[in-house]
Amino acid sequence: MKKSHVHSAFLPLVLFATMSAQPATAQAVAPQTRTVTTPVQISMETYRLRNGLNVILSRDTSVPVVAVNLWYHVGSGDEEPGRTGFAHLFEHMMFQGSENVGDDEHFRLIQEAGGTLNGSTNTDRTNYFQAVPSNFLERVLWQEADRMALLLPAMTQEKLDNQRSVVQNERRQNYDNAPYGLAFETLAATLYPSGHPYSWTTIGSLDDLNAASMEDVQSFFRTYYAPNNASLAIVGDFDPAQAKRWVERYFGGIDSGPAIERPRPEPVRLTEERRVVLEDRVQLPRLYITWPSVAQYEAGDADLNVLANVLASGRSSRLYQRLVYQEQVAQFVTANQSSRPLAGQFGITVQARPGVDLTRVLEIVDEELARLLSEPPTDREIEGALNNFEAGFIQRMQTNLGRADQLNAYATFTGDPAYIEQDYARYAAVTPATVQDTARRYLVPNRVLLSVVPSGQTQLQASR
Repeated sequence: MKKSHVHSAFLPLVLFATMSAQPATAQAVAPQTRTVTTPVQISMETYRLRNGLNVILSRDTSVPVVAVNLWYHVGSGDEEPGRTGFAHLFEHMMFQGSENVGDDEHFRLIQEAGGTLNGSTNTDRTNYFQAVPSNFLERVLWQEADRMALLLPAMTQEKLDNQRSVVQNERRQNYDNAPYGLAFETLAATLYPSGHPYSWTTIGSLDDLNAASMEDVQSFFRTYYAPNNASLAIVGDFDPAQAKRWVERYFGGIDSGPAIERPRPEPVRLTEERRVVLEDRVQLPRLYITWPSVAQYEAGDADLNVLANVLASGRSSRLYQRLVYQEQVAQFVTANQSSRPLAGQFGITVQARPGVDLTRVLEIVDEELARLLSEPPTDREIEGALNNFEAGFIQRMQTNLGRADQLNAYATFTGDPAYIEQDYARYAAVTPATVQDTARRYLVPNRVLLSVVPSGQTQLQASR
């Protein structure tokens, strides 16, 4: 989501003088240097400041550009019912100025240096990322530290109200008034029990955002926007020794936040098939089939990713061949294993052709799933899926920004930024038999069927 353009000046020395009265701190954990050998070879050094900030340094001098990626381990899954949308709201608030960066000026400082930047929020993390010419690394570190330490002194009711309005408009545009926009919110509320951290969407509800007070959002910031809840990745062309000095200078004096108690929901288990019909202002019916599955990196996660590829990745995939080519009842079909730290879900989505009943679509999907359960995928299908995974991973890791984000993801969710080795190992263990066994375990009759149909045409729903 793009933020507005901004205006300010660069004042790094002011920040150092105002961040904290405590002296600069030494590193709490000795640096660890590793070279990861996979199709993508990455050298990295990791350490942790005394205040808890995790730091990842990965040098690549191929181009004179450096990426700074800062993850906060907070997303909508850390919210509570009745107080949703705070994590995403803060993604916006972090661009509204801090004590030494003027109102709405964060963007201009980076863009005038020839850089790019943005932020994003999901259920489990919020990240802020910049890529700039190498000689502007200090500027980026100063700006990120200033808003980590000194956002609240610059926060006003006017800024809060303004960004609350922006987020509410974003919800109307991307959810309430968008074709199929309420499908994922409906799926979340149907698949997960009430109160589960994934039972609401990242955007939150209009009522919750309206009810949020200044005290509420300040408390949220103090809890989660602290160095002990953050991971900083610096990737690209930079001098590691100088980068360490700057990291210590700008982040080392920021106080740690409180200990955070993470939600620990029970595994999701459905006791029956749940059917939901959503009438929408759309032209074509769409079917969403969703099962509870495994969380990120758990046993079976890699197999389900491969299974999704076998079923619906590319024109030669099983569901694409049946639904789009042979039967010609669908415009497209997708499948994915959405694995997150607290839970996973496996989903198949089919966009029907005009006049097609979703009952027929469901019959074909179930026929193909039954064939899979009786006949495992071929070696060629598995090999193609694994090749797709490797190619996609290499593509993501081609840029400094992509590399920094992946290293932070590993660090935040596994505790090891070099988890790429284990990640590759779990895919190397996938076979036709393990995919079939995993499908039998999770693609069971107890599932969620969501039919999104044009208003007034409920007869098109999957009804069998």
